[in-house]
Amino acid sequence: MNRSLQSCVEDGIGPERLRAVAPSAAAVPLLPPCYLPIIACAQAAGAPHHAAAAGALRSGLLNLAGVNTYHLRPCVHPVPPPTRPLTCTLRCTRFPDPGMTPTTPSTRRMALLLAGLAMFGPFSIDTIFPAFSQLSRSLAVDEVAIQQTISVYLLAYGLMSIAHGPLSDAWGRKRVILGGLVLFIAGTIGCALSRDLPTLLAFRALQGLSAGVGMIVGRAVIRDLFQGHDAQRLMSQVSMIFGIAPAIAPIIGGWILLSGAGWPLIFWFLAVFGLVLLIATVTWLPETHPVEARTPLQLRRLLHDYVRIGFNPRFQRLAAAGAFNFAGIFLYIASAPVLVMRHLHLGEGDFAWLFIPTIGGMTLGSFLSGRMAGRMDPVRQVRIGFIYCGVAALVNLGYTLAVAQISLPWAVLPIFLAGLGMALIFPILALAVLDMYPQQRGLASSLQAFTQLMTNTVVAGVLSPLLSEHPRHLAFGMTGFFLLGWLFWRWERRSGRRLRRRQAAEALPLEPADHL
Repeated sequence: MNRSLQSCVEDGIGPERLRAVAPSAAAVPLLPPCYLPIIACAQAAGAPHHAAAAGALRSGLLNLAGVNTYHLRPCVHPVPPPTRPLTCTLRCTRFPDPGMTPTTPSTRRMALLLAGLAMFGPFSIDTIFPAFSQLSRSLAVDEVAIQQTISVYLLAYGLMSIAHGPLSDAWGRKRVILGGLVLFIAGTIGCALSRDLPTLLAFRALQGLSAGVGMIVGRAVIRDLFQGHDAQRLMSQVSMIFGIAPAIAPIIGGWILLSGAGWPLIFWFLAVFGLVLLIATVTWLPETHPVEARTPLQLRRLLHDYVRIGFNPRFQRLAAAGAFNFAGIFLYIASAPVLVMRHLHLGEGDFAWLFIPTIGGMTLGSFLSGRMAGRMDPVRQVRIGFIYCGVAALVNLGYTLAVAQISLPWAVLPIFLAGLGMALIFPILALAVLDMYPQQRGLASSLQAFTQLMTNTVVAGVLSPLLSEHPRHLAFGMTGFFLLGWLFWRWERRSGRRLRRRQAAEALPLEPADHL
């Protein structure tokens, strides 16, 4: 049975023990990235623990290519003679947890899969925007009532988002994702077959309960497999591909309606999309959270962890900075039907005029974030992102104050710049939250997503109907949200500096959680 590196360290196996067998063992910390290198090691039978040697081995191996955990294979001599040194083989893998297989998808395939899993959430919102008028006529209700299909979906999405992560911590990432996909497909088929608003709302709630699993658990999968710049790079790639969804979803919905098909075909399209993701997940996604690393699902402990993480001041600052920053963009996404058809005087098939610039900026920002990984300080990257958002908000506000009637392309160019800035900020804040709780990444991801989704629910259900009556009001709303996000970020940076000064004065080492 494999033992973790920690048990090897506790047994006092250090670099000087390696030299007894392998002269080059002193270079262990300089080994290049590897999948299955075999390192000979020796330990004198009955030798006492050596803390210094153990620490040297731990610091050397744990810094190898960003790999978190290595595994010690069973010794060649299970019962060592009392005086002979015993020889062991230390095999390291690129996988962070024991029990994982040495086969993992390529980064490109993983980025495509995780982006697809994150896509079916926004697809469920944006594809039905062009169908609001047809839904209103078909179900014999006004368009304000149809807006409830978004609010109910987002409410269910947000409430369930706090459970996806803990479930994946207890049952494994892959199993929870597959279960969510099955429920999503069932809810989507129910929407397609609905013939009245209450039935449609019930199945939209079922969609919302399951649609967040891909995005929330997917973030934990990224952090399970990679860390540091590699995690930022993959997170940016996923965001770049995922960013296509809000742009093409309303276009697809408009094409379906323009082809003469009714609104139910939009939901049949979503059901097929979910089925494709289900097959791809079964085929491509490895289980990145093995049984040995799982946290038992105990209600009392879960509630305690929710409170402990949710009331952590640093978590609150980071989650609020990300949520308010995204809300500045989401206000326009939620107001798309009014903005496109009433203020810009466009038709059901013209949502691309808003969504392509918006998501184009987010995609470009995600690409740049991936390129910056390891080349630019993350704090500086976030600062640049907020500068872009601030400039976009001020230009947008100035334009809406200067003209009586907004028009293309000036009405959407600031949103492009805002999307670029937001995409530079998001990966850094998301990974900072996940790194605060390495053993509970699923739960931390859930609470972060819950904060953002509850903010989005208020934006879609309350602020969008109030502010979308005039483009100027939307511009003020965007400016306010970006300002709030920046203020929470500044608060986090100031608190971090105070903590570092206090720790330096007390001669204490910095906590890993305080590093972005």
